[in-house]
Amino acid sequence: MYFIVVKFQVKPDASETFMELVKPFTEATRAEPGNLWFDWSRSVENLNEFVLVEAFLDDDAAGTHVSSAHFAAGMDSMRPALVSTPKIVSRKVDGSDWDSMGELQIG
Repeated sequence: MYFIVVKFQVKPDASETFMELVKPFTEATRAEPGNLWFDWSRSVENLNEFVLVEAFLDDDAAGTHVSSAHFAAGMDSMRPALVSTPKIVSRKVDGSDWDSMGELQIG
């Protein structure tokens, strides 16, 4: 699978409305056949930083995502709300879902 983490530095005046801004992009991406997950979080240390954790089934699914109309529209819609270019880690990894953490087992 393609596993991607992206950090977005959002302008302070846009941080409270950022999730609403990216909602159409999020919903369209989650509806893609090859999308495994597309989950947003907000930093507890910096309320202007949002982190996107996403995964796609394979190279084809990731390629389809970045070439989609909603990807381009999503980038255009969030651009005015951002302070800087987002930081990304994008890797192809084994698996197709989250694994249980071996170091901390519950139950």
